[in-house]
Parts: sequence; structure tokens; C-alpha cells
Amino acid sequence: MDALERIKKQVTENPIIIYMKGTPDFPQCGFSARAVQAIKACDVPFAYVNVYEDEEIYRALPKFANWPTFPQLYVKGELIGGCDITLDLYQSGELQKMLKEAVGEKKAA
Repeated sequence: MDALERIKKQVTENPIIIYMKGTPDFPQCGFSARAVQAIKACDVPFAYVNVYEDEEIYRALPKFANWPTFPQLYVKGELIGGCDITLDLYQSGELQKMLKEAVGEKKAA
């Protein structure tokens, strides 16, 4: 399976997934750290991919959604955005609602 197929499978199978530099417990860039902090504050389970551990994903992800930077947050298979968008959504209260709905739909399915 090529990298684009793997990405498609990951974003389809995980209601919330962030592609980031590092891990949620040990982020390796400030943008990834802030984005993951906002997601963790929503108190929902989420998946992650450390792009530093998978060079194919690191190279293919910007092409997948035409988004050149990391982190990238996907909810229900759709790109939400990077750090700034994630933080804006969190501050407005939209992120919490969006993530709870994504997890709720998974449980109901």
C-alpha cells in the first residue's frame, strides 16, 4: 500500500487523527505541541502519526490535502487545518463540539 493509500485509510478509520512532529506526550515542535494541547483539553480519544517516524507519510501528506505544513488535524476524514486553525476553533468552542460529535458518531456506529 502506498503512502497516500495509507493516509486515506488512517483518516477514514480514525474519527480524530493528527499528523504531527513527535508524539502527544513528546511533541517535537511548538506548533504540534499547541495543537495537541487543544485536542487533549477536549478530553476525547484521538489517534496520531509521528511524521518523523514515517518518511513516506511525511513526504506524501502535504500532497494528500494540499496543505504544506504540520501538524494537520483531520476529523471524520476531513482536514480541519494546522495549529492556528485548531487553536482558533478551540478558543471559540467549536473544536470541543466538533471532536465530541466525531467521537459520539463512532460510538453510535
